[in-house]
Amino acid sequence: MDRRLKFLICTGGIFLTYFYYGIIQEKITRGNYGNEKFTSMLSMILIQCVVNYLFAVFTSSTVLQQGEDTTRTIYYVSCALTYLLAMLCSTLALKWVNYPTQVIGKSAKPIPVMILGVLLGRRSYPLRKYCFVLLVVVGVALFMYKDSKAGPSNTIFGYGEMMILFSLLMDGLTGAIQERMRSESRTKSGHLMMNMNKWSIVFLSAVVLVSGEYVAFFDFTKRHPAILWELVSFSAASAFGQFFIFLTVSDFGPLPCSIVTTTRKFFTVLGSVLFFGNVLLPRQWLATSFVFTGLFLDAFFR
Repeated sequence: MDRRLKFLICTGGIFLTYFYYGIIQEKITRGNYGNEKFTSMLSMILIQCVVNYLFAVFTSSTVLQQGEDTTRTIYYVSCALTYLLAMLCSTLALKWVNYPTQVIGKSAKPIPVMILGVLLGRRSYPLRKYCFVLLVVVGVALFMYKDSKAGPSNTIFGYGEMMILFSLLMDGLTGAIQERMRSESRTKSGHLMMNMNKWSIVFLSAVVLVSGEYVAFFDFTKRHPAILWELVSFSAASAFGQFFIFLTVSDFGPLPCSIVTTTRKFFTVLGSVLFFGNVLLPRQWLATSFVFTGLFLDAFFR
């Protein structure tokens, strides 16, 4: 298949699946079920990883069939841990910030990917790429800036913003490890998706069992069984989205993938504003335009 066509297919798949994923994620994490909030975030991510793993096993044995995997296990374990922490922190951030803020904050993902890609992944980038990423940095800072009249408790480094910042750091480490995997072992997308989710299941299962969160999760689903369909469809969207993401990573690299996934977030922001009434200030719309202008310019000149 022509590389341009393959890239367009991957991009379209990421856009469609993660638009739905974002809408359902906000509904689950910020919605009301009767007079209750859903708080079993680890269990939700565990279900997501299980569905992702089963999907990866199926596609690897039927559609992909990518042959023997020579990637070192330590890379998969490390990558799964950083990937899991990034996903967990970005989900937990929704307890303190609205979805557009989380999305714009995560739009700075190319920054740690580039920095750690240079330091750990042995990559180099042209000067113009640093300029475009600087535009993203300015946009993110402008979006997340809070006026002093909002009060001292609303500083930029609240709990939600700290979760986003740590999630970005983990994203950067994940990208650097993936870059090393591609350069040393030519790791394929099916192997990447299957093994990262397998080790994520191991980590999450241990935490959920030890913490006892599974009890609260089962009690909640008994009281509100409708959430089960939302969790299943949310996880299915994640599985299809991850399939396209890992295909993009293995064939085009982590940075192009981060640009595509970040660009689709613009439409997720619009969906959140339309469906959930998250109002953005004029300054935040301007900041959003900065962020996505920088990303589009980078993609265009690439």
